[in-house]
Amino acid sequence: MTKTLLAFLLGALVAPVLADDTPADGSLQRGWQHARDTTLQLFGPEPAQDGWYVQTSVWTSHYSPEPDHNNNQDLISVERWRDDSYLWGAATFRHSFSERANYVYVGKRFGFGGTPFNAKLTGGLLQGYRGEYRDKIPLNQLGVAPVIIPSVGVSYQRVGADLVFLGAAALMVNVGVRL
Repeated sequence: MTKTLLAFLLGALVAPVLADDTPADGSLQRGWQHARDTTLQLFGPEPAQDGWYVQTSVWTSHYSPEPDHNNNQDLISVERWRDDSYLWGAATFRHSFSERANYVYVGKRFGFGGTPFNAKLTGGLLQGYRGEYRDKIPLNQLGVAPVIIPSVGVSYQRVGADLVFLGAAALMVNVGVRL
């Protein structure tokens, strides 16, 4: 299911670029400009939403569950959204093996052509995988690892829900409120 969802998202991102919208005069430059503009209309920055966003996790499922996996992350996240759709934030949660972990990050939100749907891409540093769990995430030799976390979501007024893709490990659903 995850591969199908990822293939769908990739196809949705690439389709406008591959569309045969090249002008009749054969101007490839204008054709690519049109494709780029169409893509930006469909996947442009979120409308101005300066403020704070607080969220928590409500559901987690590991792709390959093990008996010692924790599916109750107790996540609390605070994000600062800027008018230009960039954001920064911090989260604390219990990772897959029930130990406290922390994530500090920056990112960007993308809108889907005036719909209530959005996508978010964050990148930052993850701390908390220690001891026997240190090698459960890549590049964690020093106890802090760089990570990139994509998500797709929907919002209504000040409330939102996001489906978060946690690498090759799990899916998580978060709900939040804009303050």
